[in-house]
Amino acid sequence: MIIYKNIKFFLLILVVGNLLYGCTQPNRAKPSPVIEPNGKLRAQQNVIEGKGMKLFKSNKNNGTFLFASSNPLWKASLDTLSFVSLANADYSGGVLITDWYSEENPDEAIKITIRFLSNEIRADGLVVNLYKRVCVNNVCSTKEIKSDLNFQIKDKILRQAAIYKIQSDKTFASKRSKKPIIDKDSK
Repeated sequence: MIIYKNIKFFLLILVVGNLLYGCTQPNRAKPSPVIEPNGKLRAQQNVIEGKGMKLFKSNKNNGTFLFASSNPLWKASLDTLSFVSLANADYSGGVLITDWYSEENPDEAIKITIRFLSNEIRADGLVVNLYKRVCVNNVCSTKEIKSDLNFQIKDKILRQAAIYKIQSDKTFASKRSKKPIIDKDSK
């Protein structure tokens, strides 16, 4: 009989506590959405949904561009590094990192990283770093190298980005000139 009374008392406290606790909570946290574990699929989905770093914002809500699709530096960098596979391409963070690349000697490889500091086509708008990995008896060491190749890669990216910018400006100008001009007097 005592056990039965204790169980009833415990259940009463649980029910009353739950009611009081539930009433004091303005809103409960919504369950978080399931996140895609595959980074490439997640990035593709973000592009489709329009997520990412927005470069240009218009008050008219008609000029939204994503970093990956409108930035000439980004496109030129991808073209320049097309000879090697990419380990990381984060357009919202502005970083490109290649896999280790080796032509003949598997004990020596290089990795290229590009950091975007600006969306403008300028020499100080991106930083190109090269890393060299040397393996001797399965013991590898990595160090950053400063060579003429850094400059060559950066120069090629800037030249290609300038070409993309000119092409983009011409396309925009031709689309703009095709819009009909409305005569205010005809209204």
